[in-house]
Amino acid sequence: MTINDKTRTELEAAAFRRLVSHLRSRTDVQNIDLMNLAGFCRNCLSNWMKEEADAKGIAISKDESREAVYGMPYEEWKAKYQGTATAEQLSAMKKVNPGH
Repeated sequence: MTINDKTRTELEAAAFRRLVSHLRSRTDVQNIDLMNLAGFCRNCLSNWMKEEADAKGIAISKDESREAVYGMPYEEWKAKYQGTATAEQLSAMKKVNPGH
């Protein structure tokens, strides 16, 4: 594939926006399930966004980066959609992501 850097960035940005949109529509998928299956979750995406902003000297808070991913304040999303993790989910997370 031969494309210039600007086009590559545009495609990557569009794919990211599509991923975020998909995750917003799949509120049935819990973050712990994402972590256990893929090793990242919505919080990871928001943290990565904040880290990139920090590296570029762009002021964005953790709450702002989370809202950019969740589409609403994080606490609101948690209250509406986050379930209680089962013992099995927590056990799997400890195996897959021992640091979390």
